[in-house]
Amino acid sequence: MGSRKAPTGTTGSVSSVRLARVLTQDGVRQAVVAADGVSLFPPHSHWLPGCDAPGLEAPLRLGPEARLLAPVTPSKIVCIGRNYHAHAAELGHSVPSRPLLFHKPSTSVIGPGDAILLPPDSRQVEHEAELAVVIGRAARHLRPEDAGGVVFGLTCLNDVTARDLQRADGQFARGKGFDTFCPVGPWVETALDASDLAVRCWVGEELRQDGRTSAMVFDVATLIAAVSRVMTLRPGDVIATGTPAGVGPLVVGRQVAVEIEGIGRLSNPVLTDSEAPDIPPPVSQRWD
Repeated sequence: MGSRKAPTGTTGSVSSVRLARVLTQDGVRQAVVAADGVSLFPPHSHWLPGCDAPGLEAPLRLGPEARLLAPVTPSKIVCIGRNYHAHAAELGHSVPSRPLLFHKPSTSVIGPGDAILLPPDSRQVEHEAELAVVIGRAARHLRPEDAGGVVFGLTCLNDVTARDLQRADGQFARGKGFDTFCPVGPWVETALDASDLAVRCWVGEELRQDGRTSAMVFDVATLIAAVSRVMTLRPGDVIATGTPAGVGPLVVGRQVAVEIEGIGRLSNPVLTDSEAPDIPPPVSQRWD
């Protein structure tokens, strides 16, 4: 499984393939997605890293009998903070001198069409459209010039963030970590140059974010090397490369869509987490 080595700055195998995880009447299957974004085919020699689902047995079309799931089941999602100058500025920060790393839990991952659930804990949940890199093989202590060899492909990611909790906590775990706070998809594109792609986000019909990966402070190869210096990358792991300016609130009842040039569109409805329990009072109030 995995892909052949690609030049730094280019991802995946020599020929471009869109790979997806699909829920069918027979269970979860891996599939190749045709250029029309609807027709599905058996993967044959193409396999998603870190995914043990079998391949689709026969051609199918997305619809009642097949729906897209998140294309990855990562052991970890490593995110990069403040990797666009304009986004750092809109939050009142300078850009870091080295990549700023944080995690989102694997339990936050959802797929195309799944609902982002707004928790009662936050009054300021925001979208962050990002290019995500899918790792194809295990690696540690990479140099930037070797980073292209571990990239399997690219996908879209929405780094949903409870901004008020992020600020209150002074770190990212709670504000970034709620279930449903990491939509990923719609598929993995295995051959695409990551160096200059449009990254856009809509909430309803309103275009909120419109940037390009060429404006990133640290490029993809530098990010992969920086992450691998700290932790071992596993097949199927995801590195989210940061978001351009324009982040803003999510509104219950509206769709939020991340679109990346050459990949596709990841769309999710926004709902209230109606099953969440009441917020407990602060510890100081319980002890008074």
